[in-house]
Amino acid sequence: MVTIDQITKLRADTGAGMMDAKKALQEAKGDFDKAVKILREQGLKIAQGKSGRATSQGLIEAYIHAGGRVGALVQVVCETDFVARTDKFKELAHDIAMQVAAANPQYVSPTDVPAKVLEQEKDIYRKQLADDGKKGDMVEKILDGKLEKFFSEVCLLKQPYIKDDKKKIEDLVNEAVTTLGENIKVVNFSRFSL
Repeated sequence: MVTIDQITKLRADTGAGMMDAKKALQEAKGDFDKAVKILREQGLKIAQGKSGRATSQGLIEAYIHAGGRVGALVQVVCETDFVARTDKFKELAHDIAMQVAAANPQYVSPTDVPAKVLEQEKDIYRKQLADDGKKGDMVEKILDGKLEKFFSEVCLLKQPYIKDDKKKIEDLVNEAVTTLGENIKVVNFSRFSL
């Protein structure tokens, strides 16, 4: 039996609609963590379905850290001006700007990493693995893991969110896509520091 308190808490934590929260809790048989996972998976499916839509609206958000020694600008786009003016969208853009200031990413996503940089990283990892005596398929599996770690350090969308390290920035964007019902993309960013 799912209670209204459980539904309310799940909605507050995830931003999901009431019926979606109720269905997720019922599917998870009242297990809160499992319901959160179900909603995230649904959000990812929704986000993937909207990813082909044109994004011609949005905003540029600035964040200046206390003391004025670090700042960031981010360009976040969506489909309509209506959504771009919502508090939820502005909050998303602000949180992403804060992330850029705090975590200093170099690229938006793994697809933005230049092939030359990627090959240099792979060469470094292969040499390290060879020095450790690793061979064959094991090298490729370990290499994949090391590349994922590299992406989580240098790619904004793959970084752990500074306010909740259980989420990545791409999860934050996908949640906003689900909540706002539009395709949302982080297009560009710049970070400044003294």
